[in-house]
Amino acid sequence: MDNVIVISILILGGIAILAAVILYVIARKFKVEEDPRIDQVAECLPGANCGGCGYAGCRNFAEACVKDFNGKVCTAGGNDVMKKVAEVLGVEAVAADAKIAVVRCRGSKDCRPKTSNYEGAKTCAIASATYGGETGCSFGCIGLGDCESVCQFGAIKINHETGLPEVNDEKCTGCGACVKACPKVVIELRKKAPKFRKVFVSCINKDKGAVAKKACSSACIGCGKCAKTCPFEAITVENNVAYIDFNKCKMCRKCVEQCPTGAIKEENFPPRKPKTEDAAAPAKAEQTAAQPNPEKKSENQ
Repeated sequence: MDNVIVISILILGGIAILAAVILYVIARKFKVEEDPRIDQVAECLPGANCGGCGYAGCRNFAEACVKDFNGKVCTAGGNDVMKKVAEVLGVEAVAADAKIAVVRCRGSKDCRPKTSNYEGAKTCAIASATYGGETGCSFGCIGLGDCESVCQFGAIKINHETGLPEVNDEKCTGCGACVKACPKVVIELRKKAPKFRKVFVSCINKDKGAVAKKACSSACIGCGKCAKTCPFEAITVENNVAYIDFNKCKMCRKCVEQCPTGAIKEENFPPRKPKTEDAAAPAKAEQTAAQPNPEKKSENQ
């Protein structure tokens, strides 16, 4: 009996050793050497794994940069990070325009009255797939916060008074996670301008003017006044809604003054100076009042 046990142990041990040798040989034969620069590049990256670069995470992005650096952009880290990556790889970095998220919906609770109540799962994705929305505008922000939940940087928050998301310009890295999460596509990445200044049409409602205005008092009605007044041909009106091309826009803000519904939004600009005519009006009125009235003088005589 003891001999049987010993023999069994020896046989099993021999099989284990043989399997180990076979696995070792296979591992050596099919071993893939990893470029040590991948780890060096990965250390340069912010580690947010936000996916804004188009890859599954920072490690995958590092591997892609080592294979081919051209055209790669770390949206979370920006040009500073890409310069470090370029130094590791011994190549020259080309600066890319930084992007920032904007919310193209101005339909706050005051502008978009409720027409129904949603009682389903509190996510924008499910609500959008199963429900048109609580207001008459089926294009606007649902306001359940999918964009807020996916942001790794705390750069976008739902304002519960207005029911709309708000972007913190200082924190936004332009990674695009909120853009992908929004089922209504009301969030857009635009070129980051100096001092975070922005001019954009804060509406994507494609309904005709009267229908859009009935659903939301701040809706774009597609009147075209903004396009006619733009000296840079940066505005187009298509499918009843205007759009400002941020590559052409010079931020003169003439379109903002022309918009009858306030759908065009300007952010982070200094207060507008009063027009010369408006400023001169009070003084002109005082001067007129001080002058004697000839008709009244004749009556007194």
